[in-house]
This record gives sequence, C-alpha cells and structure tokens, in this order.
Amino acid sequence: MIGLAYPNISPNILTIGDFALRWYSMAYLVGILAGWWLVAVRVKKYAIGLSKADLEDIAFFMTLGIILGGRLGYILFYGEGQYLQNPLEIFAIWHGGMSFHGGIIGVIVALWLASRKIKFPYLKLTDLVAPVVPIGIFLGRLANFANDELWGRVTDVAWAVRFPRGGYLPRHPSQIYEAFSEGILLFVVLNLLWKNKWCREHTGFLSGIFLLGYSLLRTFVEQFREPDAQIGFLWGGLTMGQCLSLPIDILGVYLLWRAVQPKKQQSSRCN
Repeated sequence: MIGLAYPNISPNILTIGDFALRWYSMAYLVGILAGWWLVAVRVKKYAIGLSKADLEDIAFFMTLGIILGGRLGYILFYGEGQYLQNPLEIFAIWHGGMSFHGGIIGVIVALWLASRKIKFPYLKLTDLVAPVVPIGIFLGRLANFANDELWGRVTDVAWAVRFPRGGYLPRHPSQIYEAFSEGILLFVVLNLLWKNKWCREHTGFLSGIFLLGYSLLRTFVEQFREPDAQIGFLWGGLTMGQCLSLPIDILGVYLLWRAVQPKKQQSSRCN
C-alpha cells in the first residue's frame, strides 16, 4: 500500500479522570516558556536594559496576544459564520481552532501594548522577540501532526502518510514540512542574524526577516497542504493561508526597507 502508516499517537499526553493534558496545550506552554527563557538570556548577555518585571509583562502580553489573536483570527478567517449560530463555542478553545496569522496580529498588538507599559522602543522589542517565535511554530506543527489535523494533499511520494482523519489516503505530512521550514529553518536563520551587530542595531531588520521569511515559507508549503474543508480553494487556486500571507509579506518588506535606510551612524554591514 502506498504511504506510511500513521503512528499510533494519542492527542493526549496523559489523562486523569476528566482532565486531559493535550500535546497542543503543551506546545503553547513549552513554546512560551522556552521563548521567555531565551529572551531573558539575551537581555542579560547583551545588557539590553529590561528588568525581570519587564520580561514578565512581555510574556503576559504575548500569551494574551497569541491566544486571543489566534482564536479570533480563526473565527474571522475560517469560521464561515458558524460561531454566530453558537456564540458560546467561541470560548471553547479546547475544541481546536486557532489561526497562526491571527496569532501574529495578536502578538503585534500585544507587543505594542507591552512596549508602552515598560517604556521600551516597540521595534526593538519585536526584534528581540522575533528570533524565538519559531520555537512555538515548530512545537505547534508537531502538535498538529499528533492531533491528526491540517494534513496535506493526496500524493504518491514515498514519505506520504495515511492519516486516519484524512481517509487513510496517502497525503503530504505538511505539518512536518511547516515544522522544519517555519520552525527550525527560520529559527536558525534569525538566530544567526541576531549574532551580527549590524542586524541587531538596525531596528526592525530582524522583525522584517521574520515576517517575510514566515510568509514566504508558509505560501510555499500551502502548495502541499489540504485547504480547510469549509473554505476550499479561493481565487486562482490560492488558499486562505496564501492570501493571509500577502499582507505579512508587504509588512516584512516595509520593515526591511525602513531598517536599511541611511542613518548618521552605521555599523559594519551584515555578513
């Protein structure tokens, strides 16, 4: 039979009575804690000037931005009006339904609010946070695989997986594609750039690389991912994920253009 058998993975890490610890919840928790730790290490190493209380505020606002932005984004972009019929379902995030594009918007707003509270330059804050975001993307996509969701289109490639909820048809493991491209690859690129003084000092550069890198990689992988059933394909065969990536592309290009504009004092060029 074509395709690899889907591994016997439970969406729950453990279950105690009515309580279930799910991989998806753990991905969010570990991603936020790991990102918080790495930011704290860099704040100390590079003497950035943020206190422990400032970091706690940033983590709090980011957590709210991720959850609220991701949920509201899913309702607006993928909900197809179903939540108007049952508004209480909006709050049932344990039933699934989060949008990464919505999460990006939520984090953009959350970091703006955090920057005002701690009185720290906004784009310097987004530059500090951007290199750690792929940690959460990587863990989240692995959780999607464990949940048997967001699988790819039917294919005959040797590494295709027969997902139970995908009809046991051989499909691209698009969650793994995204975990390695938007997660590992983007993490490596951003953190190599972070080590370069020019990249750190040109405000908005790292933020622009993250936004542009994520949107381009997501647009590419969408070619292998099955569109959401309630949405399907849009204009010209585009998917909702590709359409939502376009404004992220534009914002990323703008931040890069803004970052490289001539200033009175320039450091050595990024290499």
